[in-house]
Amino acid sequence: MSENELGMFLRGRRAAITPAEVGLPAGPRRRTSGLRRSEVAMLAGVSVEYLTRLEQGRDRHPSPQVLSALGEALRLTPSQRVHLYRLSKASGSGFSCMGDAVPGRDVRPTVRALLERLEPTPAILLNRLNEIVGRTAGFERLAGPIGLLDAPMPNFAWYVFTDERARTAYPDWDHVADEQVALLKQGPFRADRHVAGLADELTRSAGDAFVGRVGTVPGLPRSSGIVRWVQPEVGELRLAYEMLDLSAEDDQRLIVYLPADAATGAALHGLHHRPHGLRVVSG
Repeated sequence: MSENELGMFLRGRRAAITPAEVGLPAGPRRRTSGLRRSEVAMLAGVSVEYLTRLEQGRDRHPSPQVLSALGEALRLTPSQRVHLYRLSKASGSGFSCMGDAVPGRDVRPTVRALLERLEPTPAILLNRLNEIVGRTAGFERLAGPIGLLDAPMPNFAWYVFTDERARTAYPDWDHVADEQVALLKQGPFRADRHVAGLADELTRSAGDAFVGRVGTVPGLPRSSGIVRWVQPEVGELRLAYEMLDLSAEDDQRLIVYLPADAATGAALHGLHHRPHGLRVVSG
């Protein structure tokens, strides 16, 4: 398990930014497409030695001014800046922005009504453990046949890492697995005893498939994208997804899946119009 989430995030962002994006020449003999540590230090107005200490975890408490400068240097989005700030605060022992709150499993009536209005669109509610605490019937038609909803309280991460059917259901399994780890690490992660408990269980059950990702995947999932599903009844689907966070009090996020092409739209239309008796929402 990585104990230096802040350093991992800084290194990952540095590797993802090209010199051209920050107005620097690529220059000869560059081994990677990302920025050199000296270049980020120059852009942020800090010493290379200090940036090295941050990336290596020998200093985990940068000032707000340094965080702001690093955000500018690394061209961070607003959500990435928030994540950077949280990582700098989470380095303190015992910190958790959620306190000791139990992961939210109750769905507010208005959120339930929203799910009903979304029918027949596949949509789910996840809490910070990646438990599926609410879903539409459209999602049940999509995910039921792949086994994702078999458990009384389905957990997306547990399914992806421990159910062999997941590797068939998701042709791009590695990407899906990365995103599940990023979702778990988006908050305080191991400072949250509930998430830490799930991480321990996944470590025992999934081994390096999970542990290796914890040490390399930054905790910032993509809020939108396209994912491929292989659904036994209709074949391969390309689904565009949007992930929306509810309030901190809800401690939940809504993910809505839409067809990414005409063929997927037609397949979903046929799937949704088959007789089906599953519940609209569970939780």
